[in-house]
Amino acid sequence: MGATSHQAGAAGRAPTADRPSSLRNVVLVGHSGAGKTTLVEALALTAGAVNRAGRVEDGTAVSDYDEIEHRQQRSVQLSLVPVEWAGIKINILDTPGYADFVGELRAGLRAADAALFVVSSSDGIDGATRMVWDECAAVGMPRAIVVTHLEAARADYAQMATVCGENFGADDPDAVIPLYLPLYGPPGPDGHTPVTGLLGLLSRRVYDYTSGERVERDPEPAELALISDARSRLIEGIIAESEDESLMDRYLGGEDIDFKTLVDDLERAVARGTFHPVLMAAPAADGARQGIGTVELLELITGGFPTPLERAAVSVTAPDGAERPAVTCDPDGPLVAEVVKTSSDPYVGRVSLVRVFSGTLHPEETVHVSGHGLADRGHEDHDVDERIGTLTSPFGKQQRTLTRVIAGDLACVAKLTRAETGDTLSAKDRPLLMEPWPMPDPLLPLAIAAHSKADEDKLSQGLARLVAEDPTMRLEQNPDTHQVVLWCLGEAHQDVALERLRTRYGVQVDPVPHKVSLRETFGAKAAGRGRHVKQSGGHGQFAICEIEVEPLPPGSGIEFVDKVVGGSVPRQFIPSVEKGVRTQAARGVAAGHPLVDVRITLVDGKAHSVDSSDAAFQTAGALALRDAAAEARIHLLEPVAELAVLVPDEYVGPVMSDLAGRRGRVVGTEQAGAGRTQVRAEIPEIEIGRYAVELRSVSHGTGRFTRAYARHEPMPPQIADKVREQAEKGT
Repeated sequence: MGATSHQAGAAGRAPTADRPSSLRNVVLVGHSGAGKTTLVEALALTAGAVNRAGRVEDGTAVSDYDEIEHRQQRSVQLSLVPVEWAGIKINILDTPGYADFVGELRAGLRAADAALFVVSSSDGIDGATRMVWDECAAVGMPRAIVVTHLEAARADYAQMATVCGENFGADDPDAVIPLYLPLYGPPGPDGHTPVTGLLGLLSRRVYDYTSGERVERDPEPAELALISDARSRLIEGIIAESEDESLMDRYLGGEDIDFKTLVDDLERAVARGTFHPVLMAAPAADGARQGIGTVELLELITGGFPTPLERAAVSVTAPDGAERPAVTCDPDGPLVAEVVKTSSDPYVGRVSLVRVFSGTLHPEETVHVSGHGLADRGHEDHDVDERIGTLTSPFGKQQRTLTRVIAGDLACVAKLTRAETGDTLSAKDRPLLMEPWPMPDPLLPLAIAAHSKADEDKLSQGLARLVAEDPTMRLEQNPDTHQVVLWCLGEAHQDVALERLRTRYGVQVDPVPHKVSLRETFGAKAAGRGRHVKQSGGHGQFAICEIEVEPLPPGSGIEFVDKVVGGSVPRQFIPSVEKGVRTQAARGVAAGHPLVDVRITLVDGKAHSVDSSDAAFQTAGALALRDAAAEARIHLLEPVAELAVLVPDEYVGPVMSDLAGRRGRVVGTEQAGAGRTQVRAEIPEIEIGRYAVELRSVSHGTGRFTRAYARHEPMPPQIADKVREQAEKGT
């Protein structure tokens, strides 16, 4: 690669493709600060999508490319930047590096056909990036690596290339090899030696960026020696992944394999996902047109990454679940597109970023919108027909109109008022449904309350629109605690949710302490008497009942038994007593939590022929239960969760120690793949309210966990006393 020159696309117009073979969809992956967005800027500049850094073709100042859609916004959401290179339209999907926004990353992986892993030469590779690499490997997604921040004082490309091989090539070290070496200029005043170009290992050419443009020349003797030392390993790695089994024998026999054969084999191996070249990128000099390594990256993307035609056929069903034939990337096939991101624009309303997998999408046509499988996160299943608005190609704040979007391409669709992230668009006369991609489970609760009466009136609509945009967020209306809870992926995710509610939907909310669903039960048998006697002008109120309460096994609920003899409580008032005790049980008898797992037996009482009534016996029943609780030992029951924590082996000890400090009980461990262990534990839910954040600290960002309700069990007395004290202060 690197022996040919390519013409950049013209700035200011929307890149288009008339066939899927002229498309490449690539997602950028890497931790926050690795330089993904800066790299997108450099690629857009080199490809001619902008005419100089920080400006679009119409001259609108946008303050270096990140500002095209605001750096802060881009850091937390998926962004699409289409560019053109050598007649190929490249859809670059820039993903957030923060763990809290992994949903945006997964959307990018769903929409792309290849991944470019961006790693910083000064920061190294974090555990989360390695995990994403493994996920891509599991599905065979083609991948390449680009090393950034070569301008940093402590940058060491050779060392970083070795680190990439160790982290990404554990199964096949010869599949992760550099394609280029850095060309260094003279040391600067600070002693740092800047990168000024690249040494092409396959082409044996030098690509010098000193002038601000890529200039190709022959290597000097010292440069040729550096190239020769690294070239042999690269060629052997390419040949090892080649489909031509005789090529290695020819090479080892001394035959000089021609450059075109090597490049063709390299590109095939990259497209198959079996070879992962390492490249590099460095900022352009002030006023330069091309950043170092950007031409080489664009050549790899257009030549080595697969076209949408090479993606496996997509499985679809009818909305009712009936099987349908899988669809391929055919512009003339049945329409199947997926909403990979939903956002709100203050001027045009809801905007949906879609990937077309089959068929062709046209503006102003009516499509069927199907959404299923996310009901547990506040998303209703829906099947509706909607007329779409304009189709546009986004570029920062600009939206450039398109006349159609063919299979394999991405674009923005306006006016889909019901479509949500993960929904399928299809022909109205042939509705189809794609299976949603796996979404991480939000496990960090954020309880909220409306700031004012005006906010309360707008809250439900604002929350509905918020979760429609973000399927990694779950909305819960807790029936036990009566709290509105947004379940998020982390603290930054929470902050963004609150900010979007305020700025997009005009809803101000206040975070409140999150409550877990506690229960109460009797620790021993007790008796109570309820006396409700009042006299006033006219009819009075008269009801007396006596009850016995005894604990039952967990899960028994409330059992009411009538053992009245002799008619001391008339039959018509027995249901009234039961209603009264059940109502009081729901309100709690000690700290305001529902009473469970008891048998309440009505044993005696008194009535008045005139003054007794349904309401009087309801009140007496409630008083009797409270009277029994006043003299009894009441246990507080807390919910216990079954926790499954997946971590690298080196963090098993710290995770188990941390769980023990949270009153957790480890019930088992088991291997979960190479170098990873799953720790299973039972732990009180009150101890893991912030575990989604705290596990990241313990495991250095590499741990994951799932939780499921197991049961309620008695809370330790010292903790229960604190809960009761807090309840008393709140009354």
